[in-house]
Amino acid sequence: MMDILWAAKSLKLPEWWVCAGFVRSKIWDTLHGFTERTSLSDVDIIYFDASNISEAVEKQLEFQLKQLLPSIPWSVKNQARMHVVNNIPPYVSSVDAISKFPETATALGLKLDEQDQVVLTAPCGIDDVLGMIIKPTPFFSECKNRLAIYEKRIAQKNIKDKWNKVTVFHDSWYPPD
Repeated sequence: MMDILWAAKSLKLPEWWVCAGFVRSKIWDTLHGFTERTSLSDVDIIYFDASNISEAVEKQLEFQLKQLLPSIPWSVKNQARMHVVNNIPPYVSSVDAISKFPETATALGLKLDEQDQVVLTAPCGIDDVLGMIIKPTPFFSECKNRLAIYEKRIAQKNIKDKWNKVTVFHDSWYPPD
């Protein structure tokens, strides 16, 4: 994990974080007593740079990371452009974007500070990830369309098959769009 954090830091991106499943999966693997890490479909690196929202820049950053650690499935996304992709209001920062991830237990990010100390951001708190609870973030609970995206993600990720101690919450109340 530290190699991944150092590689991400080497890009010198504004407001960067390694986030989502990279953090959550390690916590849940540890809480489940797994001796090997659950494989990751990707390692999400996010940053916030409103001055250049070209997707080509993200692909170039992924290429640079692939040169450093070729076995890692890198995914780099500038959160200053992701509101266009997700058809939602613009984010104001990387942490704002993390707060609007689909699940509270995945709304986490790690980075290294100037002294290479690990820094955690958890805009939705850490109770759910430590309690092995999966539920939608407040942003995803606001409307039926986002809750449908949350439900689809939960079904696709087979969370209970990977981590059998996790409790999955489904919202039975759907607010109007």
